[in-house]
Amino acid sequence: MHKNSIIKMKGGKTQMDKSVSIALIVVIGVLALAGISYAVFSSMNPSMSKTITGNGQASIDVNPDLVKVYFNAETSGATSQEAKDKNSEIVDNMITALLKEGFERKDIQTQGFNIYPDYSWDNGKQTLKGYKATHSIVVQLSTAQTDKIGKVIDAGVDSGALISYINFELSTEKQNEYKAQAIKLAAEDARVKAQALADGLGKELGSLISVSDNNFDYRPWPMYAAADSGGASVAMAKEAATNIQPGTEQVTASVTAVFRIK
Repeated sequence: MHKNSIIKMKGGKTQMDKSVSIALIVVIGVLALAGISYAVFSSMNPSMSKTITGNGQASIDVNPDLVKVYFNAETSGATSQEAKDKNSEIVDNMITALLKEGFERKDIQTQGFNIYPDYSWDNGKQTLKGYKATHSIVVQLSTAQTDKIGKVIDAGVDSGALISYINFELSTEKQNEYKAQAIKLAAEDARVKAQALADGLGKELGSLISVSDNNFDYRPWPMYAAADSGGASVAMAKEAATNIQPGTEQVTASVTAVFRIK
């Protein structure tokens, strides 16, 4: 009896040791996972580690390479089809006139077209008067062709369109070119500022954690904006096109870069 009891006790102790070992393994595993999770979370969240942020800005002077003349053709009709047909006639005549002047079809672009009911109000009652059609058109020229702006204006106005405004602008190619330059300079500025901060704190600038392009700002150069649709506007538009030359404008960019510090 005594011998059997000893054997059982030994067996029970062995079972207990196994349970304790398993529990320790589980605890160690949990702690290890927690450590890994914390490390990953810290790397994804710079605020949990020692970092320095550099905010870089840059601006460059640029010259426009395009002149764009914006027109609006507006027509009315008893039906939507009538309003549309009248509008199409204006636009077709305008395009034909421009092509005769040597412009290419790709230089004449539609920005928007809309047909909508035209209502009047009388003593709080809504009455359908007919329909209106509007067509927004832009004609673009290179800045080397400013002498042709008067012909563009005549082609549009003589066809029945109204001048909206005239701008100096950047082509898509130039926008991309200047955008790359400005962002590169802003990124360099961000690193210089971060390095200066680290030096001032007696620290060493470490590896880059994150970087973001905050904004790129470019706005057209307004040359002329119509105040009304009368003949005076046409004369003023031609005068502006003749006398105003494009100057330089600034294209700006800003970048935020976060670095580790050692």
